Amino acid sequence: MRRAFFLVLSLLCLTASVQCYAKRKYGPLGKLTEVKRSKRLIDYLSEDDVVTEYSPVYIAPQEGLKEADEILTLPGQPKVNFSQYSGYVTVDSKAGRALFYYFTESEDPSSKPLVLWLNGGPGCSSMGAGAMTELGPFRVNPDGKTLWQNPYSWNKVANVLFLESPAGVGFSYSNTSSDYITGDKKTAADSYTFLVNWLERFPEYKNRDFYITGESYAGHYVPQLADSILVNNKITNQTVINLKGIAIGNAYIDYTDRWTGTYDHFWTSALISDEIHEGIISNCNFSSEATVSEVCEDYTYQAHEATGNIFIYDIYAPLCSSSSNAPSTSGFDPCSGDYVFAYLNTPEVQKALHANTTGVPGPWEDCNDSIGSDWQDMPDTVLPTIKKLMASGIGVWIYSGDIDGIIPVTTTRYSMPKLGAPVKTPWYPWDSQGEVGGYVVEYQNVTFVTIRGAGHFVPSYQPERALIFLSSFLQGKLPPKQSKQK
Repeated sequence: MRRAFFLVLSLLCLTASVQCYAKRKYGPLGKLTEVKRSKRLIDYLSEDDVVTEYSPVYIAPQEGLKEADEILTLPGQPKVNFSQYSGYVTVDSKAGRALFYYFTESEDPSSKPLVLWLNGGPGCSSMGAGAMTELGPFRVNPDGKTLWQNPYSWNKVANVLFLESPAGVGFSYSNTSSDYITGDKKTAADSYTFLVNWLERFPEYKNRDFYITGESYAGHYVPQLADSILVNNKITNQTVINLKGIAIGNAYIDYTDRWTGTYDHFWTSALISDEIHEGIISNCNFSSEATVSEVCEDYTYQAHEATGNIFIYDIYAPLCSSSSNAPSTSGFDPCSGDYVFAYLNTPEVQKALHANTTGVPGPWEDCNDSIGSDWQDMPDTVLPTIKKLMASGIGVWIYSGDIDGIIPVTTTRYSMPKLGAPVKTPWYPWDSQGEVGGYVVEYQNVTFVTIRGAGHFVPSYQPERALIFLSSFLQGKLPPKQSKQK
C-alpha cells in the first residue's frame, strides 16, 4: 500500500526525492495532504454571506504598546535608516491566544503602502522564512550570530508586516492547548482580529493602502483573509481596512491542478520517465483524494523515487551539504535555514524581538508539523474565493517561480482558465536589467506573472526580479516589456 506515502509526500523531508530545506523544514505546505487531499466592492456581500447579527471583534487596549515593541537594534545588525517593531497582538484574551509579528518600515514610511506577508505550511513561520531568508531587510550570516543587509528587501517600496499565524507557529502561542487544532476559517478570523488590533496600535496606517501577499499554502490564507476583510468592511463600525490587492506566489489553490501540474512538470523537466508519466496519465484521477486509486499511488510513488535526491523547492539548486560543491544557479545559500534557526534561538535575539516572553513551549521552529497534521478545514479549491475577489475590484496577481518542483508553474497555469477571465494583454516577456525576468499575461481582473529562474521561495532565489514584480503590483502596472533586440 502506497497511500501513506502519497498522503505525506507533499513537502515532507523524504529520504529519496525531497530534501529538507537547509536540514530544517521550511516546508511550504507542511503536512498538507496528510490531513486532506459580478459585483464591485460596494456590493461585496453575496448570497453566501449570511450575516444575521454583527459581533465586533475583540480589541485590546493598545496604548503604549507600539513604543514598547520598537526594536532598538538586532544583535549583529548593520546600521540602517528605517524603524523596526516586533511583539505580540492578543486575538483572544480568554484563551490567551496571541500572534507574533515583525514590522519593518520603509526609509520613507509615510509615502509607502502597507504590505502584509504570510508564509504557508500550514504551520510555517513568516519570521524565519519570509523575513529572514526571502524578502526581509536582513539575512543571517553562516555564523548564526550576525546579519547582512538584503539590497532587494521589499521595504524598499513598502512598509512590510510579517505575521506568524496561526497560534503555535513560530513565536505565536496560546495558553489553551485546543487552539493548536485549527484550520482555514479560524486562521482567517484570527488574522483579521490581529489586523484590527494592530491598526489600533499603529493608527497612522489605518487609512493606508493595504496589500496582502504570501506563498504556498498562503494561497489559502491570503484570499480567505481578503474575503474576510471585504465582508467585515461592509458590516462593521470598527476599522475599515483599505485593502487594494492581493498577490500569491507558487500558491496551493486547487487540489486537482496541484497534482496534475506537478507530475506534468516532473515529466517536462526530465525528472521522470515517459513510462511513469504515461502510467500516471492513464491511471490517476486527481479530482479528489477519494478518487486516487492504488494503481495511481504506485505510479506516483515511482515518480518521487525516480526524481532522486534533489531539492524539490528549486530543482536546480544544490543541497545543503558540507560535502557538496555543486554550484547554485541563483547564488542563494541552501543552508540559510540552519543559520536562521541558530539566530532566532539565541536568547539575546529573542529579547531584542520581544519574543518568547510568555511561556512559548520549546525553541523557535521554522515549521510546526503538528499544526499541519491536525488541520481541520481545507477546501479542495479556493478558486471560487479568488473569483469573488476579482469581481470586487481589488488587484489580484498570481505569480510563480518557474523552477519550483513542489507547486510548479504548471499547476497555476492549469488553474488560470478556470477563473473564466478573458485575456486583456497577451503573454509577453518582461524585462529585468536587459534580460527576461519572466513572462506575464493580463486577464480581466487577474494577472499571472512568472519569475524566471526562481524556485518556490521566489524572493530567495531571484530577489531583484521579485522586487521588480512587487513594485509593478503595487503600482497596478504590468512588469516592463523587454525592448526588441536588433
